[in-house]
Amino acid sequence: MQDTNTLVQVAPGAAPTVDRNDDAPRVVPRALSTRQKAAVVVRLLLNEGADIPLEELPDELQEKLTHQLGQMGLVDRVTLDAVAHEFAEAVEGLGLSFPHGLAGALDAVNGKIAPATAARLRKVAGVRQIGDPWQRLREIPTEDLATMAQAESTEIAAVMLSKLETAKAAQLLGHLPGPVARRITYAISKTTNVTPEAVDRIGWSLAAQLDQRPSQAFADGPGARVGAILNQSAASTRDGLLTALEEEDSDFASVVRRSIFTFAHIPSQVLPRDVPAILRRVDQANLITALAGSAADDDQATAEFLLCNMSSRMADNLREEIGDRGKVKRAEAEEAMTQVVGAIRNLVAEGAITLIEEDSEE
Repeated sequence: MQDTNTLVQVAPGAAPTVDRNDDAPRVVPRALSTRQKAAVVVRLLLNEGADIPLEELPDELQEKLTHQLGQMGLVDRVTLDAVAHEFAEAVEGLGLSFPHGLAGALDAVNGKIAPATAARLRKVAGVRQIGDPWQRLREIPTEDLATMAQAESTEIAAVMLSKLETAKAAQLLGHLPGPVARRITYAISKTTNVTPEAVDRIGWSLAAQLDQRPSQAFADGPGARVGAILNQSAASTRDGLLTALEEEDSDFASVVRRSIFTFAHIPSQVLPRDVPAILRRVDQANLITALAGSAADDDQATAEFLLCNMSSRMADNLREEIGDRGKVKRAEAEEAMTQVVGAIRNLVAEGAITLIEEDSEE
């Protein structure tokens, strides 16, 4: 805290009271209202460079606080010390801080309660909630934002695009048809005179649409769910089901294929630098079985990829053990390969590594 010799803007006419009962005059703190004390604390914290999220206060309180700050004059050092001490004691006495209102409570328990319950409570909370609606919109997938943008007018979509981070806005344009993307991009030039109040209303209106959507029983799409199942299936079962899917619905089969990640996909989707981290997660016996059982050309390419991206000493030791292992039954090899793939998926889920998207080069 700054030296309290510095005067802080406080109530006009806040002359200190002098107690002359002692041998020397003693200045006692001036009595301030709760609102005046709040203004003193806010002014003092702002002087210290603190980042106070005043925008999270209800509009009425923001207005009252601003008016009070404008009415303040000067405060003496003793009064400032007393207010600061009282504020510090109040902060130290706090045990828990709870969110403001139902909307704030929903944000606090987000992901901890049932989605259906959360959706029902958000409807009860109403459209006008506390906080920044655009922050919630920035967190949803760009595919969903693209769907919303196409359902809204071009001007609303232009405001949405302007409120997103540059990278996410670019991704959003990539999910829109060319003519729609061009119209929205041009409409940004018409948003110069849009008021903050209008942007706020647009944000809450769009956020309300999220609450009106029916809750989903599954977090992943059907293609991803089928792909995850086939990842754990035997190669013969997987190939047969994919062939059947191609005959029934070629588009859905394509989605499923993109969701499949098997031992054969490792060279094309794993970065060479991530191989050591993967090997540390795989039991060596399973690794040797998987490498020794790599009979198909794709599997052999994966085995060579792994061996080439580890230390030469470790690779030599593994090649020797693979030779000693001899012939491996196909079922044992597939089980070991599944363990290797499972380790990679766990690392991806933890954020330790990132897979290469199949169409990233395109």
